[in-house]
Amino acid sequence: MKVALMACLCYLIGCINPAYFIGKAKGFDIRSRGSLNAGASNVVINVGKKAGVFTALFDMFKSFFCFKLGGTLFPLIPFAAVLCAVMCVMGHIFPFYLRFKGGKGFACLGGLILSFNFKVFLIMLLCAVLVVLAVDYLCVVTSLTSLSFPIVYFSMTGDLLGAILLLFIGLVIISRHFPNFKRIKIGTEARFSGLWHREDEERRLRNNIEKQSEEEAKK
Repeated sequence: MKVALMACLCYLIGCINPAYFIGKAKGFDIRSRGSLNAGASNVVINVGKKAGVFTALFDMFKSFFCFKLGGTLFPLIPFAAVLCAVMCVMGHIFPFYLRFKGGKGFACLGGLILSFNFKVFLIMLLCAVLVVLAVDYLCVVTSLTSLSFPIVYFSMTGDLLGAILLLFIGLVIISRHFPNFKRIKIGTEARFSGLWHREDEERRLRNNIEKQSEEEAKK
């Protein structure tokens, strides 16, 4: 019962969404612009890099704190830390006061990994950088990380229930990126390199969107 109550508390912590509140402070709903997502990447697009970095760090800290909290309060229950962190990520993705339409959860997953093991975090971060530079799409990195971390966690801890919980939240995160993969297919998904080639990327996206609109009009 205590673990369940703590998991509920961590869900509420996860519901604290800085992207939404930053957007509201600027006079708009962050979910109505850009990628329509209440997360750090969309804050970068609509508000700026500093606000985006703050949002990412805040989202990471939420799950980092919940993982440590669960592990500290329930040291004899192997999956307690994972459960608390996973519930935090669920709160971020499905906040009750935003009609369960929040962020995509990747920054929170990063905080979870960092809280679990600093060395694992650095290795996975390095792999993520290499992959995103190779494929140029962040959603691919998100999906690979979400699938690989449960395997890494289980191999290091032997905690099957915790690994299942991590796989569950990983699949939830991947499902939130389905629209991104659809946009990759039709050429309207923003590339990672667009961060430093903004004008060229905006031109490419605009041309592909116009082309897609013409094709739909013909149908």
